[in-house]
Amino acid sequence: MTPPPARRRPTTAKGGTPAHNLPRRGTVRRAQAITTYGVGSLIAVDHESFIVSGLDGAENSWRTDEAPRIHERRLARLLDVGYFRLPPASDDDSKDGMRVRRFPLMHSCPECTELQRHRDFNPPEGRSVCSTCEVDLVPSRFVVACEAGHLGEFPYWQWVHRSTEQGMTAVGQCGGKLRLRSSGRTASLRSIIISCTCGKATEVSMEGSFRRNALKDLGLTCRGTRPWLGASAPAEDCGRPLRTLQRGSSAVWQPVLKSALSIPPWSDGRADPLAEHWEKLRKHKSRAAVEGYLDAIFDEEWPLSLDEVMTLLDAEREEDPDQETPSTFDRRYSALRNKEYERLRSGNDESKHSHDEQFICETPSGDHSVLAPLGVTGPMLVKKLREVRALKAFTRLADPDSAIESKEMPLFESSLRWLPAMEVRGEGVFLRLDEDRIGAWEKAPAVAARVEWMRTAHQRMLDQRAGEGSQAVPSPVTPRMVLLHTLAHVLIDEWSLEAGYPAASLRERLYAADNMAGVLIYTATSDSAGSLGGVVAQGEPALLERTVRSAIRRAEWCSSDPLCMETGVSGTGGANLAACHACVMLPETSCEHNNSLLDRALLIGTPENPSVGFFGEALGH
Repeated sequence: MTPPPARRRPTTAKGGTPAHNLPRRGTVRRAQAITTYGVGSLIAVDHESFIVSGLDGAENSWRTDEAPRIHERRLARLLDVGYFRLPPASDDDSKDGMRVRRFPLMHSCPECTELQRHRDFNPPEGRSVCSTCEVDLVPSRFVVACEAGHLGEFPYWQWVHRSTEQGMTAVGQCGGKLRLRSSGRTASLRSIIISCTCGKATEVSMEGSFRRNALKDLGLTCRGTRPWLGASAPAEDCGRPLRTLQRGSSAVWQPVLKSALSIPPWSDGRADPLAEHWEKLRKHKSRAAVEGYLDAIFDEEWPLSLDEVMTLLDAEREEDPDQETPSTFDRRYSALRNKEYERLRSGNDESKHSHDEQFICETPSGDHSVLAPLGVTGPMLVKKLREVRALKAFTRLADPDSAIESKEMPLFESSLRWLPAMEVRGEGVFLRLDEDRIGAWEKAPAVAARVEWMRTAHQRMLDQRAGEGSQAVPSPVTPRMVLLHTLAHVLIDEWSLEAGYPAASLRERLYAADNMAGVLIYTATSDSAGSLGGVVAQGEPALLERTVRSAIRRAEWCSSDPLCMETGVSGTGGANLAACHACVMLPETSCEHNNSLLDRALLIGTPENPSVGFFGEALGH
């Protein structure tokens, strides 16, 4: 993304809400527009604060001519869109890219201490200064949000007048002006003082404003405001409890990302010209009907032969979930992972494909038998892969340690046939655990009891978050899921120590179900870390065997032991057992489950019961 290098006069959106370009070149990278500063998020630029606008509407939308289309049919089907777009980027300073709006609107002047809406300071056009004091205005440090994803201004007037006899209906009718100052005595909320010049309210501090019921006690509930859509967007009927948040808190915005690997027959890009036609093509059952449709939409030569189109349609139907039960999003996502697992197992030899092939997966040439004592089987060298990560929605007030998303807020108000996404290319190593061995291990009473403890705690947390009257998502915790998850973490740690890869440049992709027991560890980043064959080299059986043994040995001891191993639960809601930042936790960008659902005891056992560990026998326990 290439916003202009100097401050520019902001354009004004309908309803008086100013919309801006990001004021400096290079402020936000393309990948950050998906993972950090996506639609609905807050971004601080110098001393100003903005919210990233939605995707639709004349005054909100991205410049699509600067946002190239990318295609990944399997993920597009899952998310019910036709295609994806990269975040806009341009070297032309006169063009808008992503549009932003000023938020929060409440500002204070550090000189005269007035606290009011930005426009009431009468700042010169294109600047954010107090017209009286000529000093930079300070955006409100506090905002309010609800679990449905709405965002609003902190109710300063109600907060300072809460003890008066006027009641809560005369907002702004007291005749006074709000002021904000800092006593400077401490760095706590107690030092932030709010007052009103009306004389009918006493000075109050911000202390207590972050209590869960602080705003509920004032009789305030969510009004359903969506400032990222502009003043013209109507507020939704909400009424949920409001929470006070720091403007820069991670709880203000969290992305809901979904990803898929490009696998055959979709991975050579030849099907991309038909991206917007697949849904209609699927409705035609016979070759003659498909041929007639293609003749109708293409005047000249088809991008694919009829046989190739029929092959792609058959492959797509194979990925459809069982029609006997309802096709939920989770079931369709599971079907997507199943297909990836099958392809990773079977491989895709480089010699049989053209240079355009984006998925190359081959069997290593070494002796696989060295891995058998560890219960590891089927290593595959993924020499080339492409992953598309799409921003499906976003949440607010989401638990950062939860493996399940909270209530999702869409990126647009109307209906769009595309979503923002990024594509990354890299390489990796895929390995499986022996099905017979893991099947026997997970049936052991001690293993089942330990994992049930974790599952119960995680399900309790999900039930609490769902609230009364809502059906909670079932916890994904199973013995093999936690085992594979923890194994992936220790292997990433090992490669970061022994092979020189930053842990943040490696990612895990878990395949854990009744018919799957595999993990893909790969590098797929926008930079060059691990893109020259270094990760693939780690998958040769002899080296992989030494790596697995070293990783398991390293997991036997944590600098926080015996507390780490012997603690009953850890993490938010008890979603972890023997896991902490000193042993198996990773940078959050590397983990699919935000560093929850981990237990290294399932790798190595406990001092009281070594048999709980899957690798205990291989280590001589």
